[in-house]
Amino acid sequence: MTAVTAVTGETEGRRSRTGAGEGAGSASGAETEPGSPAATGSSTGTSGGGTSGPGSRPDEETRPEGGHGSSEDGERARGSGENGSADQASRTAGRNEGGRETGAPEEGDGEQWADGLIARRAVDPSELAGEEGSLVGDERHVPIGGPYAAPLRGRLDALRELVGLSRTRLDEKALAEAGRVLDEAAARQQLSARHTVVAIAGATGSGKSTLFNALAGVPISETGLRRPTTSAPISLSWSEGAAGLLDRLAIPPRLRRRPLAGGSGDEALQGLVLVDLPDHDSAMTVHREQVDRVLKLVDAVIWVVDPEKYADAALHERYLRPLAGHAEITFVVLNQIDRLPGDAADQVLDDLRRLLDEDGMAVGEHGEPGATVLALSALTGEGVGELRELLGRLVQEKTAAARRVSADIDAAANRLRPMYVADGRPGLSERARDDFTARLANAVGATAVGEEAERRWRRNAGRACGTPWLRLWRWYERVRMPGGGLPQPTEPAEEELTARQRVEQAVRTVADDASHGLPAPWAQAVREAAVRGAEGLPEELDDLAAELGTPSGRLPRPAWWPAAVLVQACMTLLQIFGGLWLVGQIIGVLEPGLLPPVLVMLAGIIGGPLVEWACAAAARGPARRYGQDAERRLREAAAACGRAKVLDPIAAELLRYREVREQYGAVSFRR
Repeated sequence: MTAVTAVTGETEGRRSRTGAGEGAGSASGAETEPGSPAATGSSTGTSGGGTSGPGSRPDEETRPEGGHGSSEDGERARGSGENGSADQASRTAGRNEGGRETGAPEEGDGEQWADGLIARRAVDPSELAGEEGSLVGDERHVPIGGPYAAPLRGRLDALRELVGLSRTRLDEKALAEAGRVLDEAAARQQLSARHTVVAIAGATGSGKSTLFNALAGVPISETGLRRPTTSAPISLSWSEGAAGLLDRLAIPPRLRRRPLAGGSGDEALQGLVLVDLPDHDSAMTVHREQVDRVLKLVDAVIWVVDPEKYADAALHERYLRPLAGHAEITFVVLNQIDRLPGDAADQVLDDLRRLLDEDGMAVGEHGEPGATVLALSALTGEGVGELRELLGRLVQEKTAAARRVSADIDAAANRLRPMYVADGRPGLSERARDDFTARLANAVGATAVGEEAERRWRRNAGRACGTPWLRLWRWYERVRMPGGGLPQPTEPAEEELTARQRVEQAVRTVADDASHGLPAPWAQAVREAAVRGAEGLPEELDDLAAELGTPSGRLPRPAWWPAAVLVQACMTLLQIFGGLWLVGQIIGVLEPGLLPPVLVMLAGIIGGPLVEWACAAAARGPARRYGQDAERRLREAAAACGRAKVLDPIAAELLRYREVREQYGAVSFRR
């Protein structure tokens, strides 16, 4: 049989050994220091009295991953690692008179055991050979991290893209949790995928350290009535290669343990790293901070509750409720059921399930995913085997780390939901665009410009086709009226201010319409983009109105215009000819005949206004089209200016929001 030796001590370079009076048939391998965990073992050999020292394996987790020793870990026990059998025989035959082995290290010779409580067995060194034939103590570091599955990688990539797109729009505090999830997922991916880190957490007196020792098979974590008993996280590794994970948890080498010589008797637990945490309700702040820190880094959690404080509000409100989304990697263990009479344990367990349901944590029953809830007694061992079996199944599946990362992504997505999910269908509708351009057109006076252009065209037609006597009369009226010949004063300053206010109102209205229903950060980004774009917009619209509002150059004329002018000139000539004819008859130059010259004059007098009226009627259509064209050009120019300075920036912000909304959908969608 394999002899088991329990060793305990501190890294101080000294050991207390058994004296010569202990006899030649046995040797005590227990090292004790004041305040160290109480654990003893015995090493019983054959009649030769061999000890387990030379064949023992040092704690692999007390040195950095990679197989090299550390000054902090202490020097390894010296012995004959390559010829263990021969050395054991020589020691058996070479005992001195004091009962000490020949060749045993003297006290103070610089030899140190690895710190902590380690259960070792005396075996042949060939049994400790690694996969490549080397001793485990000389195991070389091999990168053992692996990529996540494709669905989880897709969610991480989407979350990374989401954070990148949102950095300029959201506050750093809002993205801090998502950034932490990305960092921790990347850090966990680089470490061992063959190991599963499980933390045991609980309140003061719940018995988590007792459960820790029960799972280890040896008393590793200190238990007792003094509170708090556990002051720092203690790790228990069933196999090598977990040093990187323990470094990530900031567990010092002196607090790293190995159960029963590596746990070779628990094949299902190979790859398990168990961490005993301080009390989450400890009166010492540093203990609670350590619990909060480690719980963010482990792959799974075992919550140990007792019949007295299983409904503690501090546990449910601070931990179980916020971690409700991590149900698949959560164990809730009702400990100390040996204190409950009859079916009281079942009643407490049912009430515990009810509380978990109120916390929003799904309970895995009937094959459904969720938290594992069971009752046990770490003191008597009842139910510990079932928990050990469940842990073994979790470790062998090797999916706890990925489940933890996926649950962290879910939690981050839930926190970010108010910042990405809109109430309705946000966007810039065609109606909002048209209303914005109409408001800008009103601000620049496009309608008034069109009407003015139409009047100018008609006045031009009237001047060209009207009777000269009527034009002369109109000129006389303008001259006769006081100030009629002076240039008209410019528009008062209030009109310009009113136009500016109309532009600002149009910008506010379209920004409100575009941001309606958006989450607050993106709605604010849309409004800011609109305000930034509106800077200088009133001035540019004024320039457009000045440039397009009063067209320069000669007004266009229809094809019939020359004929109308010619007819009007003929009518004027008829009037002049008739008048001269009549005057000639009066002075006796021409033969008398009143009727012909009168008829000629009447023809010119009546024909001139008729031609003018006909030209005015014919000019209405072209004048209206000319005014509409002038109004359209100014509207289009104002709309183009508003689109470039306001609508396009708003559309860019909405497009960015749609992109991040798609990325958020990819993050929150769990395949």
